[in-house]
Amino acid sequence: MDRALTLHDLMFAGIAVVCGFAAALLARATLRWLGVRATRTRWNGDDVMVDAARALVPCAAIVAGLASAAAALPLTSRTGRNVNLVLTALLILAATVTAARIVAGLVKGLAQSRSGVAGSATIFVNITRVIVLAIGFLVVLQTLGVSIAPLLTALGVGGLAVALALQDTLANLFAGVHILAAKTVQPGDYIRLSSGEEGYVVDINWRNTVVRNLSNNLVIIPNGKLAGTNMTNYSQPEQELSILVQAGVGYESDLDQVERVTIEVVDEVMTEITGALPDHEAAIRFHTFGDSRIGFTVILGVGEFSDQYRIKHEFIKRLHRRYRAEGIPVPAPTRTVTVRQGELPVAIPHQRS
Repeated sequence: MDRALTLHDLMFAGIAVVCGFAAALLARATLRWLGVRATRTRWNGDDVMVDAARALVPCAAIVAGLASAAAALPLTSRTGRNVNLVLTALLILAATVTAARIVAGLVKGLAQSRSGVAGSATIFVNITRVIVLAIGFLVVLQTLGVSIAPLLTALGVGGLAVALALQDTLANLFAGVHILAAKTVQPGDYIRLSSGEEGYVVDINWRNTVVRNLSNNLVIIPNGKLAGTNMTNYSQPEQELSILVQAGVGYESDLDQVERVTIEVVDEVMTEITGALPDHEAAIRFHTFGDSRIGFTVILGVGEFSDQYRIKHEFIKRLHRRYRAEGIPVPAPTRTVTVRQGELPVAIPHQRS
């Protein structure tokens, strides 16, 4: 010490520390109030920034109080320099954590706004967070006087060994990045793999793609498998799709009447059932002279893949009810079987199969 420690120095240092903590509490309360106001705005960025500032601003206030206290004490030049370095490192760490939160939050908000769903592609969020934290850690080491050049060299050599040991993990990581960059699959899409798995994409993380099927169970698919298999995406290029319902009527039916009644039922379903497309143009196409019926296809429009089951259900019920009211027959499949008994053939016509 250059001079003796006095009671006045201790009082001034104590006041500085108390003021720092008091400023931190005041800042935290203010940020909490701002957070409530930020939730009422449409932009998600202000929520992210206010939430991230809750860690930086109080920490900066405490560091400022400790720095003022250290300046009030009669410390040696070496001790004062070390204290300042430690406080600077703490402030840089707090700023790094805050920057990581802000960047990750903005990336997450961007992913949500583009996919239109609650779940986000966390692979990009995690990558950006790790990059920001790594840069902040290197800055802290440089501030403390630690040379980072040997560390970077060691990380380069060690990274090669780690890459060889984690080939599958890195393959899944880069497969996930490729899937998102190519925009073949995004959170919220309904997909079906050639192996049979299907459902809504909930999230794409650094290793797996999480899919929620219609029974509300989660299916975990490695990114490498997803990138290397045949897949149908029912949400791209657009979410609306057409579905085909097969039906048939008897040969004695008036096909013009069948077409008119069926189109009326389609228009009714498209207008009244949730998930249908009111602007869908009803269409019916006759295509087959079957064994006992004339087959045709009805084309329905649905808003998304999972709506088709409810719409098919309502359409078949209403179509059956309307055919019965109009007297349009819907014959069951029949078959004629001939049984030979001795020399006399016996024909048993129209046995239902």
